Amino acid sequence: MNQWSREIWVASVLAALLALLAVFAPAFYAPMPLLSRCSEQAPALIMTVGMALLIIARQIDVSVGSQFAVCAVIAGTLTAAKAPLVIAVATAIAAGGAMGALNGLLVAGLGLPSIVVTLATMATWEQALRLFQQGRFVALPEGTQWWGLGQTMGQWTLIAAACLITAAFAVAMKHTSGGRRVYAVGSDAESALLAGIDPRKTVFRLFILMGLLAGLAAALNIVRSPQVDPKAGLGLELKVIAAVVVGGVAVSGGRGSVWGASVGLLLLATINPALTYLHVDAYWEKATQGVVILAALIADSLKRRTHAGR
Repeated sequence: MNQWSREIWVASVLAALLALLAVFAPAFYAPMPLLSRCSEQAPALIMTVGMALLIIARQIDVSVGSQFAVCAVIAGTLTAAKAPLVIAVATAIAAGGAMGALNGLLVAGLGLPSIVVTLATMATWEQALRLFQQGRFVALPEGTQWWGLGQTMGQWTLIAAACLITAAFAVAMKHTSGGRRVYAVGSDAESALLAGIDPRKTVFRLFILMGLLAGLAAALNIVRSPQVDPKAGLGLELKVIAAVVVGGVAVSGGRGSVWGASVGLLLLATINPALTYLHVDAYWEKATQGVVILAALIADSLKRRTHAGR
């Protein structure tokens, strides 16, 4: 029970908020707007999975928002040039993997702090995209939006893809040796090394995985609109990091789950529309999210002290 206490707490808060909306703002559950809000969060959910694994391994990547933007522009540019959508998606994923590999090489290979490395690469990708794109949107050809499936089916497809990816990694983290290696490295890298696990190789692979997931999320996201915004990833890194922390992944590494991180994202993503439907001033959105994040950090700190005391 203790292992899942944070996840249960976050899920309970989300359930209470949804119940409150059902009573006082039933319009929140109107099918089409609700479907649209869920599909809007699907790319962030995919990236939350990668961030959860990184933070469990006691690392972080604040460059994922800029990676997302770069990959989205790459996928959009190729699609606009009449390249097959599958080629555009594959190229975006490969580009994300390459950016993740650079982060991994600097962190795992040279031993540099991940927060410093990814802050530097974040600024690099943002500036490169600004110089290359000059703020111009990328117009997509007809038939690209929602893969030509229509809005409703396209939204369900996007949601299903994100949920399948989340479920696959959640199961893998719990039931495979790869998942156990991630937890071992995050708990104690030296002990993991003595147990035959190479922490540097694990961290390197996790950064590549984060980049691949950022590229996939960006490539899937471009179908939601007839044009690609080069600023689409602005602030996305803070969103997924906050979701992971709120969802019970310890910032000190070694504890947490993909399931908890996904519930954390759902909670944070629900706050803004909930305030709107409950007729609360939208300025309270950031304050409310800040309180939730701060409460999560305090809970994590108290839990660490309790364990240390024992």
